Amino acid sequence: MTSTGYGTPYGSEPRHPGWPARLGPVTVPGGVVRVRPVRLRDGTEWSRIRVRDREYLRPWEPTQEQPWEERNAPWMWPSQWSALRRLARRGQCLPFAITVDGRFAGQITVGNIIRASLRSAWVGYWVASTLAGSGVATAAVALVTDHAFGAARLHRLEATVRPENLASVRVLTKVGYRREGLLRRYLDVEGDWRDHLCFAITTEESGDGLVTRLVDSGRAMWS
Repeated sequence: MTSTGYGTPYGSEPRHPGWPARLGPVTVPGGVVRVRPVRLRDGTEWSRIRVRDREYLRPWEPTQEQPWEERNAPWMWPSQWSALRRLARRGQCLPFAITVDGRFAGQITVGNIIRASLRSAWVGYWVASTLAGSGVATAAVALVTDHAFGAARLHRLEATVRPENLASVRVLTKVGYRREGLLRRYLDVEGDWRDHLCFAITTEESGDGLVTRLVDSGRAMWS
């Protein structure tokens, strides 16, 4: 027999703990990083970055029928934003924008939130190619993980990444996620079923916080 891990919901818990929220700032080589809820007016910059960074982002994202330029056009953002906001209000998702020096620079989302006895979710993120290797993604993951284990009252986060995505593997390991295993033919990416590494962290492993860990290691500074 296996356990589902769901159990009985906690009746006294707010419907969407930890949402909305603004996180940061933290300073890294790429600039001053903040995390905030996605906005409707993010659409223009969201589209500009993603269309420009097609070859940088596409190898890591799920296969879709629409051409890249079409599904990342400015007019596609309002429906995405509305769906994310609806999930956030239901307590199923924490959809954030990453900003650097006040400008939209990417997204980070805590999704598939399950509460009760499991208190688990996944985290996914992307940042503009111009900020690769600058510490921005690392800071954003640290900020959101600390928030998930604090105000959002989660116990475990996981992230899946293709083994070839060395930059993302480095982000996760730098902030303290541990590798749990290899998921064979896990997700359809670029027209084929791709293996993914599974990384995870629990609140017990986060210690005094992942941002504090980055600051203590010299990779970031409190702003």
